[in-house]
Order: sequence, then C-alpha cells, then structure tokens
Amino acid sequence: MAARPAADPATLDRIRAFNRFYTQRIGALGEHLLDGPFSLAETRVLYELAHRDAPTATALGRDLGLDPGYLSRILRRFEAGGLLTRTPSPADGRHHLLRLTRRGRTAFAPLERRARDAAAAMLGPLPSGGRQAVVQAMSTIERLLDPPAAARQAPPYLLRTHQPGDMGWVVHRHGAVYAREWGYNAEFEALVARICADFLDHFDPAGERCWIAEREGAMVGSVFVVRKSKTVAKLRLLLVEAEARGLGIGQRLVDECIRFARGAGYRRLTLWTQSELDAARRIYERAGFRRVHEKSHHSFGKDLVAETWDLSL
Repeated sequence: MAARPAADPATLDRIRAFNRFYTQRIGALGEHLLDGPFSLAETRVLYELAHRDAPTATALGRDLGLDPGYLSRILRRFEAGGLLTRTPSPADGRHHLLRLTRRGRTAFAPLERRARDAAAAMLGPLPSGGRQAVVQAMSTIERLLDPPAAARQAPPYLLRTHQPGDMGWVVHRHGAVYAREWGYNAEFEALVARICADFLDHFDPAGERCWIAEREGAMVGSVFVVRKSKTVAKLRLLLVEAEARGLGIGQRLVDECIRFARGAGYRRLTLWTQSELDAARRIYERAGFRRVHEKSHHSFGKDLVAETWDLSL
C-alpha cells in the first residue's frame, strides 16, 4: 500500500498556530487551569470522576491517554486530600471503583462553573450562527482525527440554551403532546405557559437554565432548572418528542440538569410529576432521584397521583 503524502510545511505550521491560539485562549498554558488549585491533567481526571459512574483507574488512564504511574500519583493525592474514595470492584477484585467524595464534588464545582463561564465568554460575542459554526467545526475536527471516538461520543442531536421564540414552542408542544398521549386538557397548557413566563420574567443565569434539544435542525426536547430556594433547585418541563425517543435525549437532559445544579451550588434537586408518566419516572430513577411524596388530585381534566422526587447533590 502506498504511503499517504505527508502534510506540507505550511499546513503543519497552520495546525501548530491554531494549537497555540486555542491553548492560550482556554488558559491551558498556566501552571493551574481556570485559576484553580489543580493542573490541567488533574482537572481532566476530576471532570471524568464527576461525570462518570465509578470508573476504574485502568479505564481512566486508557480514555485520557495518561501514563499509569502519573495517574496513580494524581489519584493518591486526591485520596490523601479527601477528594476520592476507592472501593473494590464486585466484578474484579483486582480493580477499584473510584468515586468523588462530597468534598471532591465541592472542590470540582467552581472549576465546572469557571469552565462554563469561560466557554460562554468566548462564544458570547458571536451571533447565533457563528456559535453554531464554531461547534460544528469542533465536531468536524474530532470526527476526522478520531472517527471511532467521534462515532461513540457524538449524539445524533445537540443541546443548546434557550433563544427568543423557544418558550412558545415549549408551551405548544407540551400542550399538544400531553393532550394526544395522556388526554390532558388546556389547564396543563396554561400551567406550562405560566412556568415559561415566570422563567423569562425572573431568569437568573447563575442558578437557572433551559436546554433545548435539536435534531436535524428541529426542536425535539426541553428541560428547565429553576431556583426554588438558596439550596434547592427544581427540574421542570422535561419533554422529548415521540420521533426522537430512544436516542437517550431524555436521560441526557436530566443529566445536564444535575450537573448544572451541582455546579451552581444547590444541595438538592427536586421535581413534580405524575405516577402515569412511566418513561420519565424511569429516567429520574436511573439518574438517582427517589420518590419522597405522593398525593391524589384532580387536575388537567383527570384523576391523577402527583409524585415528588428528590436527588441529594
């Protein structure tokens, strides 16, 4: 097989220039990342521990491309600092499952906030089309340089925060979907409209967020985190269109709510749902929510059983 032609020097110089630009832009050149106490490698390990379900050191090292000895030293420092616990794996006693302690999540939370703020500041001056172009360019680079990883990681949809006009879609689709699938009357649509109006009237970006799921340019899902108190946030208005179900969008939306609520410093995430909404209830249960209260009521033209579910953060 003939060897592929090497990239020309101008192309190599352009790649190196972009690498220098981007590492400086995201603050990766300093001794500590995001003005925190951790190095870039330590922050990457913290991120994986915060967003994975008890990985092993072997899996972390493989996926992050870290030298086993270097990773071991990082994990020992985290454990000595009370940020990390290890428990023997039930499947293989030679390996240990790694989990962040509450202290570890507390240490990671400001890094998560700063990373999101830095990304928002970088994209903020751009128009909506410019932001989408940047994200698409990043996806293209990932897909071309590592096709297997891109295929595994890139979902067939994207999530974004709300834009003007989105609340009308949220109200319309909740009203239409719940009327068609569950027989709810206009009272439910009115409730959704009030929730959306309150969100826009009192929106606090530091503690509240809306996510819209898009697939092939069409909106197919939504969810909200709103402030209930200083320490408690509320998950509201989870919806996934019928044609987009089965892609993991609902679980991803809920996971984003949990990550945001933790990063915003809340101690508990709560939600209100109905006992007949089995698909949503399964998502909440998989995410770690537990049902704490139920009450029979007549609303939206039906006899229902309302449920409150909580998740300690």
